[in-house]
Amino acid sequence: MHPFELTRALVDLESITENEKAVGEYLLRYLSALALRTGGTAEAMVVTPDRFNVYAEWGTPTVVLSTHMDTVPPFFPSSEDDENIYGRGTCDAKGIIAAMIAAAEKLIETGTRNFGLLFVVGEERNSAGAEVASRSPRGARYLINGEPTESKVALGSKGILRYEIIAKGKMAHSAYPELGDSAIEKLLDALSAIRRVRLPEDPVLGKTTLNIGTISGGRAPNIIPDAAKAELAVRLVSDGRVVDQALREAVGARAEIREVLSLPAMHFASLEGFPTSIVAFTTDIPVLVPAWGEPFLFGPGSIHVAHTTQEKISKQELLAAVETYAQMARTLLGKAEAHHA
Repeated sequence: MHPFELTRALVDLESITENEKAVGEYLLRYLSALALRTGGTAEAMVVTPDRFNVYAEWGTPTVVLSTHMDTVPPFFPSSEDDENIYGRGTCDAKGIIAAMIAAAEKLIETGTRNFGLLFVVGEERNSAGAEVASRSPRGARYLINGEPTESKVALGSKGILRYEIIAKGKMAHSAYPELGDSAIEKLLDALSAIRRVRLPEDPVLGKTTLNIGTISGGRAPNIIPDAAKAELAVRLVSDGRVVDQALREAVGARAEIREVLSLPAMHFASLEGFPTSIVAFTTDIPVLVPAWGEPFLFGPGSIHVAHTTQEKISKQELLAAVETYAQMARTLLGKAEAHHA
């Protein structure tokens, strides 16, 4: 199937995190048929009864190309014009899946073996699929992870800390606030203290950033609120333990700070001949390594349109990525052979 056609077919299968079953079944059928024709194997890696990763290999895998099947909400279907394909997941990361599969087909056509494809669930929330894959490695020496890096090999990516900040209070009639205890005011005080925390910087990855993503709480304007919650995401450039300690000290006794996700910042090697960049987002790589080998991060498309209603991928860039993924795989296979010579 042409990469444009495959991209649109994948985009049109809604796969918001925890609802990846349909796209997983599609990819498993596609890769099982390809493997049957070309001497490979394909399988499902069960994550939950209704969710699974899809893995295929040709020979003993030295190099594995990997990305994720899930998307963020809201779903919207594909469309295209002469230059771009549009729709949820076009660049993050269903176009990348299509490019990786097309690259695999090119490698197979030229007799190249010893590589695999790994497509996981849950990257957009908690890396659940990567966690399962990390417990079932296949001996790969190198991992090429796909995310929208504007077709440059990333030299580093930020880590992430996600928290829930939970404040508790006591309900009362708002005409008698002295009889209650406002959870919202506690939460606001905690968030104000958090915003004053000095965050680390790194010469390569830049500044640590913090986003207060959601705030909820209260029952009615005339009731003193007994509960309130905020959700935070911190983009790490250094040791997460330092940031964690600083945030907990800032919150103090005002509220409970509950860690939801922690993934470290990563620095990657370059590949000679490939342009490089630095990215501020987080990937599945910290979970997949070292089990799946030394990581490289590359993908077509821009993170600036991912997670937006303008998500798209350039047709020209998508086709170029097919060649780049195949070239990266050959380069790393050659590097492994030279190492063993």
